[in-house]
Amino acid sequence: MIMERKNFLKTCGFACLGGTAFLSMLESCGSAKIISGTIVESNLVVPVSSFLLKENKFRKYVVVQHEKLQYPICVYRLSENNYSALLMRCTHQGTELQVFGDKLQCPAHGSEFNDKGIVQNGPASVNLRTFPVTIQQAQINISLK
Repeated sequence: MIMERKNFLKTCGFACLGGTAFLSMLESCGSAKIISGTIVESNLVVPVSSFLLKENKFRKYVVVQHEKLQYPICVYRLSENNYSALLMRCTHQGTELQVFGDKLQCPAHGSEFNDKGIVQNGPASVNLRTFPVTIQQAQINISLK
């Protein structure tokens, strides 16, 4: 079977576009990170460097886990010195949330919350639990009180 030049170029063009889209998708997956935090007194502590990718580029968020926590905590980097820490537990029926960029979504019933924990889409009607965040000596301290 002989392929015409026009069809060959069209096929190659779609293959290149598909490869580029796939690589960018992989790169965005690489921007997410699950880390283990350390509990010091009543704070969950993670290094600010957990958000650093390369060349002054930063992750939007990290998911912090610890064996003493029933649910992970999603920490969003809103700006250089402004972070939000959200318990990844849906306020509707307690299902662990999933992170998709700047929103958290419940796989059980579809509730959505923004990067500050505010309900964007029900059936949940209560915002997520948030934690106070402070930064000291290149460490993010999430108060678990």
